[in-house]
Amino acid sequence: MTRLPWWRRPGPALGLDVALVLVFAGIGRASHDEAGPVLGAVLTAWPFLVGTLVGWLVVRMLRGRWPVDVAPGVTVWFATVLVGMLLRRATGLGTAASFVVVASVVLAAFLLGWRALGAYAARRARAPHRT
Repeated sequence: MTRLPWWRRPGPALGLDVALVLVFAGIGRASHDEAGPVLGAVLTAWPFLVGTLVGWLVVRMLRGRWPVDVAPGVTVWFATVLVGMLLRRATGLGTAASFVVVASVVLAAFLLGWRALGAYAARRARAPHRT
């Protein structure tokens, strides 16, 4: 039995998703010169973190596996953006069209990017080496 790389294990993978959503919120706040970098980032990120957890639960319940690959990662990304924006709207926070676009693109790069890099690394590791 081969041991899974750290990023294919559910705990670290979920932790990475959470960290990247927090980074997204922190970068956004910093780019707007908003105060309270740590607490502010958490307050900005919470709707998206809820969406991330919803995405993880949907994949786990519907597919019976953990969302550590790119295809189920799309579900996590979509839920992160959709639920995040719905919660922001419901709580009176901004959902300007430009914010929705930027959030969608950045979160796609973050949440799908590490999965794509992991898939690439796994393919390279399985490929026969030329000498």
